[in-house]
Amino acid sequence: MQLFAGISLSTLGLCVRPRLTMDLLIVRHARPEREEKSEGEGPADPELSKMGYLQAEAVADFLEGERIDHVVSSSMKRAQQTAQPLAKRLGAEISQRDNLRESDHNSSVYIPVEEMTFDSPSIQDFIKDPSAIFEGDYEGFRQRVHAAFDQIVEEFPSQTVAVFCHGMVISVYLQILWGLENPLAIRPDYTSVTRVEASKTGLRTVRSINETGHVRHLLERPKF
Repeated sequence: MQLFAGISLSTLGLCVRPRLTMDLLIVRHARPEREEKSEGEGPADPELSKMGYLQAEAVADFLEGERIDHVVSSSMKRAQQTAQPLAKRLGAEISQRDNLRESDHNSSVYIPVEEMTFDSPSIQDFIKDPSAIFEGDYEGFRQRVHAAFDQIVEEFPSQTVAVFCHGMVISVYLQILWGLENPLAIRPDYTSVTRVEASKTGLRTVRSINETGHVRHLLERPKF
């Protein structure tokens, strides 16, 4: 490595040690549109709303200077579209992953929580049975999420990777890392950033969660 013209670290008797860890910058998708499909039409997979596109640009502004090496995204539209502004600025391809999809990715209905009220069917169903959001396979979802992030750590050693995914994916990953009992204890905001330092040895250090300073002026809170 050159410090000045004609002077390198090796000339000074110094060596550069390779990074032993990599960094995950985990981003929740921006706000999507409401989408409700009839039976037989397949799962809801909405695109971003107008507000969502503004949020996606805001998180791209925030992360553009982070020296990101790769961009990874859930294969769902709202995550991909949130990743696109940053990937375009970096000149990077977006690597899509099915194993980063949301817990209820088979549902035919997606309604942003900001449009719900306490009496909304989705809220009442959740109150009656919180596990319904995992489509009857909570342990399977936990295993999928854990394996998805382990795969990224293994695939990109000593690098910085922006991972665009979903609220429950992030919540459950943090639940696993911190040994929390409740998978719903953490609720990431749209385009919030969570930082995890990781090594191939299995060490995981959570550096921050739910950073929202870049997008706080674009967030709407639930009505209940």
